[in-house]
Amino acid sequence: MTTVPVRSAIGDVGTALSEVALPAELFEAPINVPVMHQVVVAQFNARRAGTRGTKTRGKVSGGGAKPYRQKGTGRARQGSIRAPHYVGGGTVFGPQAKDYTQKVPRKVRRLALASALTARTKDDRIVVVDELSFPEPKTKEAAALLRAHEIVGKVLVVVAEPDENVWRSFRNLPEAHVLPVDQLNVYDVIAREWLLFSRAAIEKLIERAPAFATRKGRAIAPSGSAAGEGGEGA
Repeated sequence: MTTVPVRSAIGDVGTALSEVALPAELFEAPINVPVMHQVVVAQFNARRAGTRGTKTRGKVSGGGAKPYRQKGTGRARQGSIRAPHYVGGGTVFGPQAKDYTQKVPRKVRRLALASALTARTKDDRIVVVDELSFPEPKTKEAAALLRAHEIVGKVLVVVAEPDENVWRSFRNLPEAHVLPVDQLNVYDVIAREWLLFSRAAIEKLIERAPAFATRKGRAIAPSGSAAGEGGEGA
């Protein structure tokens, strides 16, 4: 079982206050790249509004009356001024509103998150601090915290509960993103190089570890692929 030191947020960060044991179900899982890709694609599709739409001739108002009589005018017969070839008429085969949501099984989502966390663990990119809070919003203090722990690059700051001061302290740092632990997801983990947890957040995540155990230790593969296909990495 892997362990990570718990350090002071600011001050003597070189000395470990204690250690946290990381459960194998979450931090030593098989890294399944196809599963992570499947879940991230589903996340992106869920963000799409799908509200674009065009009107067919039946949806455009007006045009109920025949513009002129069928015969005797010398012109081509017409039934409505809202036909597609008229200016202001309906659109043929235009885009319509659509729900892009993809349903991903819960076990697949859990395996993908465990794969992403395992990748960050293997890269030694997980930092745990004793307490992550600020008396008042201070971007300067948030930047100092990252420098003290030698965190360079994109970082996901994971807190136990939403904290206005923490969010406002990190929001002006373009490389940082704050997220409550119950909203932890695959994309936010693999899109950042570092994970910064508060002790309370990592403990809350560890409580969920038994739900991530796979039957007989076997990984779950997405439809049409074998378990573990795609090698390691995030």
